[in-house]
Amino acid sequence: MIIDTVCTYCGVGCDISFEIENGRIKKAFAKKEGLVSQGRLCIKGRKGWEYLYSPDRIKKPWIRKSFVEKNIDRFPEKIKNKLNTLTDLDSDFYESDLNLAVEITAWKLQDIKNLYGSHSIAGIGGARTSCESSYLFQKFIRKYVGSPHIDNCARVCHSPSLKGMKTTIGEGAATNPFDDIYDTEFIIVIGSNTTEAHPIVANRIFDVVKKGVDVAVIDVRRIKLSKIAKYNCVIPFETNLMVLNMMAQVILEEELYNLDFIRKRTKGFEAYRRKILNDPYADPDFFKTVKGYEYLSDTIREVARAYANKKSMILWGLGVTEHIDGSKAVMAITNLALLTGNIGKKGAGLMPLRGQNNVQGACDMGCLPYFDLDYREPEEIGLMTPDIIEGILKGKIKALYNVGEDIAHIHPNQNKIHNALRKLEFLVVHELFPNEITEFADIVFGVKSAYEKEGVYINAERRLHLSQPVIDSDLPDDWEILRDVAFKMGFDVFYRTSEDVWNEVRKVGNVRFSGATYRKLKERRLEGLQWPVKEEGTQILHTEKFRTLDGYGYFQYNQWKYRGMVKDIIEGNDVVYLTTGRIGVHYNNAIQTRRCSSLINKNKEDVLLLSLEDRDRFNNARTVILKSEYGETAPLKVVYSDDIKKGTAFVSFHFPESKINFLFGDESDSYVKTARFKSVKVKVIPV
Repeated sequence: MIIDTVCTYCGVGCDISFEIENGRIKKAFAKKEGLVSQGRLCIKGRKGWEYLYSPDRIKKPWIRKSFVEKNIDRFPEKIKNKLNTLTDLDSDFYESDLNLAVEITAWKLQDIKNLYGSHSIAGIGGARTSCESSYLFQKFIRKYVGSPHIDNCARVCHSPSLKGMKTTIGEGAATNPFDDIYDTEFIIVIGSNTTEAHPIVANRIFDVVKKGVDVAVIDVRRIKLSKIAKYNCVIPFETNLMVLNMMAQVILEEELYNLDFIRKRTKGFEAYRRKILNDPYADPDFFKTVKGYEYLSDTIREVARAYANKKSMILWGLGVTEHIDGSKAVMAITNLALLTGNIGKKGAGLMPLRGQNNVQGACDMGCLPYFDLDYREPEEIGLMTPDIIEGILKGKIKALYNVGEDIAHIHPNQNKIHNALRKLEFLVVHELFPNEITEFADIVFGVKSAYEKEGVYINAERRLHLSQPVIDSDLPDDWEILRDVAFKMGFDVFYRTSEDVWNEVRKVGNVRFSGATYRKLKERRLEGLQWPVKEEGTQILHTEKFRTLDGYGYFQYNQWKYRGMVKDIIEGNDVVYLTTGRIGVHYNNAIQTRRCSSLINKNKEDVLLLSLEDRDRFNNARTVILKSEYGETAPLKVVYSDDIKKGTAFVSFHFPESKINFLFGDESDSYVKTARFKSVKVKVIPV
C-alpha cells in the first residue's frame, strides 16, 4: 500500500509517499508527479521516519511527582480521588491516563487564572504541528485562557522577514513558487546554506545553473552553493544591511532602476534615493578600508548590475534575519525589488526560506502576539517570547503552555531561560520525546507526529498540503488535548475532527483560506494550493498591486551602524566571531533525527569549523571550549577549513549537550526581538 502525505521536516514542504507493508513503513520516496519534491527527497525525507518506532516515544501523559505533592491539599476532591491511578514512571514523574492529566491541567490553569489573572499565563509553540492545532492553540490562549501572550518559533527565525516585508509590500510571505526558479535569469542567495537547510530548493538552483543562469552567494563563509556561483561575496559578520544598501547605491548611481515601475507602483522613492546616495556606508568603496574584504567593492557592483539588468530572484534565510538589524536587512531586500521591478511577475520575486515544517502556517493561524488569524490585529497585543521569559523572572508570568517548542535548547541565553523555567508555577508541554524542556515540565502530553494524523501544513511558498496518517496511533492530536482542556475549563468546545477546526479557519480566516477545502486538498495532495485560495490558489503575489492599505510598495531606508567585526578589523583587534547553522542530516533540536539510526550514525555531535589561517593561533587544537560573556559550551571537536576566513567560526546547534545556545545573550532584532544567533564574539579555549 502507498500513502501520500507531506514531509515533517523543513519549510520546503515536500510531498512524500510511504510504502506500507503489514502496517509498518517499508520505505519513503517521492513520486515524480510531486510538485514540490519533483520526485526527489533529501536524506531526512528518505530516512527521517525511523523515529516513529523509537522506544523513547512518550506514550502516556507524565505528571511531575513534586507538582502533585505541592498541590495535593488544593486539588478538588474529584482529582484527589483519582490520584491512586497514577503509576511510577521514574523518580521524577508519574504516568497518568489522558483524562486525569487533562483534568489536572484545566484545574491548574483555572487556579492560576483565579489567583493571578489571565495575563499570568502564556503560550509558546505550534510551528511543529498542524494548522488546525496552531489555530486552536492561539484561540485557546486568547479566548479560553484570556491571555494575549501567544508566540511561536518564528520569534527565533523569520519574524524579521514578516516585519520587513509587511512594512514595505504589505505581506510577509514568499512572492513566488519555488518553480519560478526555472523562469529566472539571476539568483541571489544571501544568508542561506540552502543545500543543508532546504535541499530540494537547492536542487532547482543546481538545475538552472547547468542551463546558464548565474548565481550570487552572499554569506560569512563559503558554502556548497559557492562552488557553482558566478559571484562569491564572503562578507564580514553583521554587514548584510550594508551590502544590500551598497547594491542599491550602485543601481541608483548608474541609473539601472526601473523608473516606470517606481512611478506606477511605489512611494517614497526620492527620499530613499537621497538618503542612500548620501550614506557613506552604502558606498561599495568602504570595503577598501576593511582588510581581507577589499575585493567586495568591485564584486558588489557586479552583483548589483546583474540583479538590476535581469529578471531576478532573491532567496534568504536565517543568516539575514538572526541579527540586530534583521528586519532592516529584509526591508533592504524588498527595496531592491521595488527599485528594479523584480517583483510581481514570473521568475522575479522574494523568497524567505522558512525553517520549520509549519512555521508559515503557525504565523498564518495567529500564533503571534501582534497578529491574529489571517494577520488581523488582535483585541490585545501580547508579549513576545523574550518578554515572556522576562515576565516569568519578574514573577508576572506564572504558567506556560508549550506545544512542541524546545525553548530549553533552541532559544538564546539558555542560562536565563533555564532559570525562568525553574521559577514557573506551572509548565505544560506537548512533545514526542523527552528533551530539554520536558526536564522542567509539570505535565507532559505525548502526542501524534505529523506522520500519524490529518492536518494542513503550509510551506515556505505559501503552499497548503493536507497530511494523512501513514501509520496508526492511539495518541491524541494537539488540538484534541486543547479542546478537552478547554471543555474541562467550562467552555463549549465541540470539534469532532480536524476538518471541523479547519472549516472554522476557512470561515474566520477567509481572506487567505476560504476556498481551501479538505476536498480540494485531498484531490491535490501531491500538488497543494498556494494561499490566498478562493476557487483556486494564487501562485504569484503583487502582480497588479501590493498588499498594503493603498496598494503601493514603500521604500524604507535604514542606515547600517558601524560596529562588530568591521569595527574590530579596522581597529586591528584580533577576535573570533561565531555563527551557527544546520547540517543536512539533522533538524533543529534533533529530537526526531537523533532517533533515526540512519541519520544519527552519520553525525553524532556538533562540530566546530575554524579557519586554516587560525590553526597556529590555536596551537592546532582538536578540541576546544567556546566562551562568550553569557556562557560557554561543552568541549567541541574542531575541523580546520579553508571555507572559513580568519577570525570566523561556524558550529551547528543540533545537540543540547553541546550547549551552543548558552553563548548568546539578549541582543536581538530591534523590531521583533529575534536573537542575534548569527554573530557572537567568542574566546576559543583549547582543551
